[in-house]
Amino acid sequence: MLLEVRGLHVEFRTRDGVAKAVNGVSYAVDAGETLAVLGESGSGKSVTAQAVMGILDTPPGRITGGEILFQGRDVLRLKEEERRAVRGSGMAMIFQDALSALNPVLCVGDQLGEMFVVHRGMSKKDARARAVELMDRVRIPAAAQRVRDYPHQFSGGMRQRIMIAMALALEPALVIADEPTTALDVTVQAQVMELLAELRREYRMGLLLITHDLGVVADVADRIAVMYAGRIVESAPVRDIYKAPAHPYTRGLLDSVPRLDLKGRELYAISGLPPSLTHVPSGCAFHPRCPMARDVCRTDVPPLHPVSEERGSACHFWRECLDGRDH
Repeated sequence: MLLEVRGLHVEFRTRDGVAKAVNGVSYAVDAGETLAVLGESGSGKSVTAQAVMGILDTPPGRITGGEILFQGRDVLRLKEEERRAVRGSGMAMIFQDALSALNPVLCVGDQLGEMFVVHRGMSKKDARARAVELMDRVRIPAAAQRVRDYPHQFSGGMRQRIMIAMALALEPALVIADEPTTALDVTVQAQVMELLAELRREYRMGLLLITHDLGVVADVADRIAVMYAGRIVESAPVRDIYKAPAHPYTRGLLDSVPRLDLKGRELYAISGLPPSLTHVPSGCAFHPRCPMARDVCRTDVPPLHPVSEERGSACHFWRECLDGRDH
């Protein structure tokens, strides 16, 4: 297995108390596989990814438990210089806001080339040539001329392609894409996701895709892990999630996706708001918003029940949810 996250706990100490952003999360990604981690803002998706990459802001963030095994080694036990060597060459990250992630005062060629200078010891001339190759690989037109341009001179979609090129520069085994289609129009979203899928197949890399949008993962993900209030509430192959969700939160996310066959009808929305991570409700954290909630949901935290060999659901009434029944 390429990446295994086991029982990860991350908390933030704030003025309002301790926010348990990640509460016992476990998942795995293999080479050539795409795992999509879904959930609303504040569910713990990005914090988990930052912990994996070793870029969590500490303080206020703190990993309080669990293991992160990358190619068999627990990266949490590595020295900082060893973790730095893993980043870039072993695993890389595509950030959601490319304009903020890129340095505005350096041309994109220098930013791409720096990876080769630092990690491969190349000359600046050779690094610039590799930067042009990468830009051409992610389909940026006239790469040889645009390599001297600055981030603000590119469109949002082109900047995101530059971020993808930067992540792939050292051919890492694992790429983490954190909301890579944020603020892009639907057409560009599709192009970026198609490019990621193509590069994953070409390099046989593992892809960890962080998103809140079920619509963008249908054609690229192999498996989906749904997060809510710092926990994984459902994990399943992508076909099973879309065919019949086994958790009411997953069903709510699916029902919230606009559909052409429901044109003219009011778009469904999950009632209420995600909980504060400093005051997570007792029992199942989703019960205040759940149409299936019963008394046991308010008192007992549901484990991740094994629905099948490849699937789990953290719902006391997953069978009824699987059948499409509310109470």
